[in-house]
Amino acid sequence: MTITINGKECFFDEGEYILNIARRNDIFIPAICYLSGCSPTLACRMCMVEADGKKVYSCNTKAKDKMVVESDLQNLWDERNEIMQAYCINHPLECGVCDKSGECELQNFTHKARVNIQNHWIKDTHKPHKKWGFINYDPALCIVCERCVTVCKDKIGESALKTIPRGGDSVDSTFKETMGKDAYAIWTKFQKSLIAPTKGDVLDCSFCGECTSVCPTGALIGARFQYTSNIWELKRIPASNPHSSDCELMYYDIKQSGISVQKPKIYRVSNDFAFANLNKAARYGYDTQNEAKKDEKAFQTLVNLIKTGEIKNIKFNSFITNEEALILQNLKNKFNLNLINDEALAFKTFLEAFILNAGEFYNATSEDIVKSDFLVVSGTLLRYDAPTLSYKINNALVMNKGSGLYFHPLEDLGVQKYSKNFISCIHKSGQEEQILYFLLQKFTQDEEIKNKLNSFVTQELKEIEESVNEEITEEVLEKDENGNEIKKEVKKTISKKIKKNIEVSRSIFAKNLGLDEDKLQELLLKKNNFVLVIGSDFYFHKDALKLAKLLALIQKTTPFKIFLNPTHTNTLGVSLLCDLTKTSEGKILGYNEKGDFSFSYEEYSDLASSSLNQQEGTFLNYDKRIVPTNAALEFGGYFLNDLANALGFDEPYTISYTKRLPINKGFSPLDFDSLENHYTNGGENKRGYLLNLEAFKNKASLELILPNAELQNLEPKENEILLYSANPSYQFGRFSNRSSALNEVIFLGVGENLAQNLGLKDKEVIKLKLKNKELSLSIKVDKDIKTGAYLPYFDEKMDTLEFFDERFICAEISKIGINNE
Repeated sequence: MTITINGKECFFDEGEYILNIARRNDIFIPAICYLSGCSPTLACRMCMVEADGKKVYSCNTKAKDKMVVESDLQNLWDERNEIMQAYCINHPLECGVCDKSGECELQNFTHKARVNIQNHWIKDTHKPHKKWGFINYDPALCIVCERCVTVCKDKIGESALKTIPRGGDSVDSTFKETMGKDAYAIWTKFQKSLIAPTKGDVLDCSFCGECTSVCPTGALIGARFQYTSNIWELKRIPASNPHSSDCELMYYDIKQSGISVQKPKIYRVSNDFAFANLNKAARYGYDTQNEAKKDEKAFQTLVNLIKTGEIKNIKFNSFITNEEALILQNLKNKFNLNLINDEALAFKTFLEAFILNAGEFYNATSEDIVKSDFLVVSGTLLRYDAPTLSYKINNALVMNKGSGLYFHPLEDLGVQKYSKNFISCIHKSGQEEQILYFLLQKFTQDEEIKNKLNSFVTQELKEIEESVNEEITEEVLEKDENGNEIKKEVKKTISKKIKKNIEVSRSIFAKNLGLDEDKLQELLLKKNNFVLVIGSDFYFHKDALKLAKLLALIQKTTPFKIFLNPTHTNTLGVSLLCDLTKTSEGKILGYNEKGDFSFSYEEYSDLASSSLNQQEGTFLNYDKRIVPTNAALEFGGYFLNDLANALGFDEPYTISYTKRLPINKGFSPLDFDSLENHYTNGGENKRGYLLNLEAFKNKASLELILPNAELQNLEPKENEILLYSANPSYQFGRFSNRSSALNEVIFLGVGENLAQNLGLKDKEVIKLKLKNKELSLSIKVDKDIKTGAYLPYFDEKMDTLEFFDERFICAEISKIGINNE
């Protein structure tokens, strides 16, 4: 269908709002309160337009075929001028010191609407500043556009902010005659409200900082950034989130450290909030740089260790670029080295088994998730493993009126806030294959698979209520022609409800999982776009290859698209570029890991390496997109490319390898400097390029492996707890913990119910016994986890991953005392 906006013909799909169509076609319509991908609130009314001669608000008016829209008329700008006047009433004149000055939308629209007079007034009220941890709030600067409330509800899924009574004077009713209707309405609303946490005076959230990003004024600001720099002094360096596999677009905002120290410094991380949401690590974990200088002696020692063959293995992690991964693979080939990365190897093995059986790559992207209306999530403690992905899942549930199932052994109360139609199924560890068998049984369109799984049902009696018609006879009095009353029988049909038992088929898999099939059937009504999200529990599972085969069958024979979430930032890139093995005999070079010789950005290193905020290169994100990242700060030491050149390779820069990434693995021979890294006004992704998935096509296998005869659940014994290997939602490993804002000491995360059952208190010190080793840890009672416990792995001083072959183990726990630190 087509719509004409300001004389320009634009194409659109049914259900689209006028404002979004305009933005996609680079047509400017002012709007303060509306956020792309969120619910319209009509809080500002600046987006007014004339559609077929009638004034409407473009943020919540759906386009119609052949509609004619005008947004740039003088009468509209006159009304916008009055609205901006209202917003400026009592707004503090502190632009010279305001943190938002220079990128403030109130400034921009005041100038755009040509406000040069103030005709209205009201007594101001005292509004004290609020400090909410990572975020500060200045109510005097707040225009109550509600963007912070909207983004927290519709995208992040935490609903941590709300509007509260302002306590200000009412607007003088006589002003109603002297100002426009819309201006008076927004002023009246503005005068009544302020923003506050939903729980008392404490902001109870994950501190993703998205509310500070969307705030059009300086009302909500990052506490660490406040009063540190003028906006116009900062230089924006486009980059990609180095902490998690979304690798989302972000910017390092830098300038010199001070007058006497001209060395650049990162002052904050910002984002294109309309289309790119960041998690806490991305926003605050930015000062991870290594200040080390070149150590020529240590460098030469490393070169000699490889040349002489003493180094037999390179152990590394997935917090590296594709270019570094290719350099490591080249070193492996030339010097017959073993590349060791257990996490990436688990994912690589799982992915290869999936592709072999599906005949293709996993086929869902995060955009498919956002557009879906039925989601199943399994194998991941969602908000902890992949917070940015959880935002997209929440957004789909809210905006598409979606529904779905969330399977995990740990009960996360945060996920339960997303939607009453997103059902949490708390199952036992070891039942992951039951989930996949149930999905195949319920949704497969392959008759052979369906017939094989039909034996895994039981017949049960189900009580239902049924409406039946019953004929009854009643005696009524009627008068005859002489006026005499006579009795007459009249037959009537009445409807009544009766209860009866019927026989129904029930899935054995659903019964094992505790899944209510009747509730599921209700959730599936009018659902068309299905996505299944899978996480790391599956990659590290003892039956990972079997799970991969079952997932392949789901992708090939059901309506579900499959989304595999790679464990770390560039796990997907590493798994495609590197031939990985387990540890073998000989010395180990640890690249950003511990080894016999460590080439790392961490304190224990023999030779300093660069941090990801000091490197140029690319990541392969969870959407199979190769995205670029740029160096925010310089590094004075040796890069991995320097080591490669000393060992016989000859490339001037690490990014010289960008065009050499292998075509047979789906990469394209493009120069780094040719890669774009932005979104268009309409949200089109212009970041890097998509992996060529044709390189992975093969013949699919539709063979079904039947379920195990017995369920193999992991059951803790007396004095044991079931322990999960996971970081809190703001830590993705030792790399994020390097940053000053996130740095902390490892702890044992315990759900509130488990803490109560074991008599554990916050900060109490306990002893864990795992695989005949003992750890002394402080307890952190996690209010979001209702049941279960997790052991993080972000502390470089304690390698807890060595205890986990899978993500769940059983561990003995005993009390020691209280930690007063």
